[in-house]
Amino acid sequence: MKRQKILIWLPSPLGDAVMSTPALRAIRQKFKDAEICFLGNSPVKETLSGLPFNDGWVESSGGPLTLAGRLRKAGFTDAILLKNSFSCAMTVFLAGIKNRIGYARDKRSWLLTEKIQPLKNPDGTFKPAPMIDYYLKIAETLGCTIQDKELELSVSADDQQSLPEEIKYIINADCPVVILVPGGAFGPSKCWPADRYGQTAKLLREKYNAQVIVSVAPKELELKTADEICSIADNSVNLGKYKLSLGQLKAIFKNSDLVITNDTGPRHIAIALKRKLITMFGPNDPEWTHTGWQDEIQIVGTADCLPCAKPHCFQKTHICMESITVEQVMENVEKLIGKGCE
Repeated sequence: MKRQKILIWLPSPLGDAVMSTPALRAIRQKFKDAEICFLGNSPVKETLSGLPFNDGWVESSGGPLTLAGRLRKAGFTDAILLKNSFSCAMTVFLAGIKNRIGYARDKRSWLLTEKIQPLKNPDGTFKPAPMIDYYLKIAETLGCTIQDKELELSVSADDQQSLPEEIKYIINADCPVVILVPGGAFGPSKCWPADRYGQTAKLLREKYNAQVIVSVAPKELELKTADEICSIADNSVNLGKYKLSLGQLKAIFKNSDLVITNDTGPRHIAIALKRKLITMFGPNDPEWTHTGWQDEIQIVGTADCLPCAKPHCFQKTHICMESITVEQVMENVEKLIGKGCE
């Protein structure tokens, strides 16, 4: 009998990919004897690297026709689409993969052999629900047993050892290590003002003698934000000055005592690595990314226009994120650091 060969097409946003790990774990447990391959972009691959849920990776480069050709040659029997796009459904259809399961949305239902209906409001809009459950619904449809909903990531010894010496010294120091994440791939509407991150960093240093690390993506806007924060709190370490891999970033997060972040991908890395964290929410409904992690404190901004779910704020002032004060953040730091950091 031919061995079952399963392709799992992962979500593109890094945070969503991390939130899919409970579903990936359940699928692996159900299909122990199958060959399972993941398909995802480079950041997702690097972030999920080391997890025991797959046997290999498929290169995601090329257009739908080129990729479909490679998938056809690989001989997949099943395609599980965690990614919602029309393009990925068309690709596995063109690849001739017999069984194709995914959500019936984005005008792609006819391309699927197993269709899952997403939750919707009476007006036809998508109903807010945790993305963890969204992906687990696919696993349940496949007959998987859901034992837990914990996010999971792996940190390799090589990534730990390859960190710059300055970073190794900081994360091994005998004082709290606090990571600030002031950026966000979604857009600037999710971002707390840089000067408030700077003031928070300064207070963390003064009150707790904390080692403050500013984690940003290698993008011009985020690098400028990190520079602004470090100009206010000049003892902070700017990770934007280092060329770090996502594997190394996971190693740094693993050694932190607290993460203070916008609602962005590194938040989910922190949760998957069982870190204490404070997350600030503005334009997006927190229900979408609810994880139930007990060591997370959420601060939700207030504004009449919430939740707008827009990447850019069109108000005269960024009301929702600016409604969150440094005092609020520091009060919650006390609740987490005051207990003693791991």
